[in-house]
Amino acid sequence: MKAIVQRVDHARINVDGTRISEIGKGILVLLGVEKGDAARDADYLLDKILHLRLFDDGEGKMNLSVMDVLGEMMVVSQFTLLADCRKGRRPSFIGAEDPDQARILYEYFLHRGKEKLNRVESGKFQAMMKVESINDGPVTLLLDSKRKFWE
Repeated sequence: MKAIVQRVDHARINVDGTRISEIGKGILVLLGVEKGDAARDADYLLDKILHLRLFDDGEGKMNLSVMDVLGEMMVVSQFTLLADCRKGRRPSFIGAEDPDQARILYEYFLHRGKEKLNRVESGKFQAMMKVESINDGPVTLLLDSKRKFWE
């Protein structure tokens, strides 16, 4: 499972011209489910994301987590994070999980997030979305439940 995590002042999602979700200060998570991912991958990433020290303390140092600042989280399913662009010019998505299984893990991630944070919003799975965000910093991190990004 892969994620891009961005610290945001706010974020919102529109589908077919209608706003379906919005958050204030917090984090925007773009979440990609890879073939072979399981609940343990979702649990690992969620725990990592919720406890990352992305927010400034009173001295201006990134020492506070989204939980510490009572921030909000928006999660957007993003299978394109699994694109393999090593050959040719057309990305291959062969590593992305089957949509039915990906939906189960995406919804599991959301459910677990809602157990831990006051406000968790989401996109619409498999929909064409317009995602707007105002990044704060900007602070943007790449995460991988299998820790493969830098091997």
